[in-house]
Amino acid sequence: MLIKKVINRSDMISCVLCKDAPCSNSCPVMDPAGALLGIWFDNQDVAAKKLPDKNACVECEAPCESACISSGSVPIKRLITDLYEKVRPSAEIDIPENEERMKCDLCGVPLENPYLLSSSVVASTYDMCARAFEAGWAGACFKTISTLDIHEASPRFSAIKGDNGSILGFKNIEQLSDHSIAENMDIFRRLKQNYPSKIILASIMGQDEAEWESLAKLCEENGADAVELNFSCPNMQEDGLGSDIGQVPELVERFTKAAKASTTIPVLAKLTPNVAAMSPAAEAALLGGADGIAAINTIKSIVGVSPYTYVSAPAVKGKSAVGGYSGNAVKPIALRFIAEIGQNPALKDMHISGMGGIETWRDALEFILMGAGSIQITTAVMQYGYRIIDDLKAGLNYYLTQMGIRSVKDIIGAGLDSVSDTTDVLDRGTILFPAFDLSKCNGCGRCVISCNDGGHQAIRFDDRKPKLDGSKCVGCHLCRLVCPEDAIAIGKKRVRV
Repeated sequence: MLIKKVINRSDMISCVLCKDAPCSNSCPVMDPAGALLGIWFDNQDVAAKKLPDKNACVECEAPCESACISSGSVPIKRLITDLYEKVRPSAEIDIPENEERMKCDLCGVPLENPYLLSSSVVASTYDMCARAFEAGWAGACFKTISTLDIHEASPRFSAIKGDNGSILGFKNIEQLSDHSIAENMDIFRRLKQNYPSKIILASIMGQDEAEWESLAKLCEENGADAVELNFSCPNMQEDGLGSDIGQVPELVERFTKAAKASTTIPVLAKLTPNVAAMSPAAEAALLGGADGIAAINTIKSIVGVSPYTYVSAPAVKGKSAVGGYSGNAVKPIALRFIAEIGQNPALKDMHISGMGGIETWRDALEFILMGAGSIQITTAVMQYGYRIIDDLKAGLNYYLTQMGIRSVKDIIGAGLDSVSDTTDVLDRGTILFPAFDLSKCNGCGRCVISCNDGGHQAIRFDDRKPKLDGSKCVGCHLCRLVCPEDAIAIGKKRVRV
């Protein structure tokens, strides 16, 4: 039995995942906030196993709920009890004693785990990278270094939020590092001196071949373990930079070759998703000598047009601009590009550093199964902080141990054979009916509404309970997706006549 979601995020919709959480400060026997983080980040088995052997909540008056900044609206006592009673009994293994299974590499450079900060504001100063390293991140792709004079707009972020206030999609109009090259090189030297086992992936952007060459060389001389070529930033003021390069394979090859000419460390090309297919640029990077591909960068977007000012967000003195979209909403698009590269036989020996919408260890696992050998994260860190590394590592390590997988490297690309870029390989000869669990059903009728107005009118409502008409059902499973109680499962199979 694999790690499962017994407790839904919706059960803790009022929790704001506090800093220095009052609930934990008020509890003398356990860390409620840590348990809540485990639930939020799909790490319930580990969260349950970390609790004390005895559930002290049973006879407790729940001072944690009284201390909660959400006025006690988070059912902490019930959630902890659910971990004890619903999750722990089905957890098959104990928490692994070490993280050996997580060791991997980036183009031959050892990584203690697959997780890196991606090139962005979250990896833009010495202090930030140092705190991330202390927290447990294996390395950082430092914010893109260039000779450009960077001056950022204010504000420069906007977002699409879910019902509980969490960010689903995130837009930025931010550019590159606003520190001088000398300042950034000093940061590299200090980081390497104080954290020699951590990986520094230096993101660079040149304006011509000479700059690509000189920046790559300078980064290696100052301690970078590898170089990432930014062919993908969608927010550049000047034409011919960032994603303008990534859309032209000839430029990708030329500038990759320039960077490779001056350095002996691995070079990755970070490619833009603002293309129909990524393979042409990836193959061009390979021809230029790249050792790996990093993907995806943010997707060009417009978010949140005001009905009053008619300006999209973020608005800067009445103006806005197309910007880069990220966050969990872009994960399906990122996985599609990762799979494209992973399935390309011409690129079979290239390392893929995957990113795009990763928040949990399950998200990271999906990228690994599609061919990513390392994982980069930004937006989730911006929202939740470096602390997410605890659940990223613990969840993946628990999964690998539970599945008997000796190394995370053994499952890189393991899911690629299941993916086709056309639908002609799919079985169309059977129907899988939905099965209603009436013990979970709350009688809301959402399945009936969706089936009537968006499906095949195959569910009727009797005494506030759904009933399936098998003669009409085509097995689309829309009802399963809209059910708020997860009360609909996969049922019987019928061979189509």
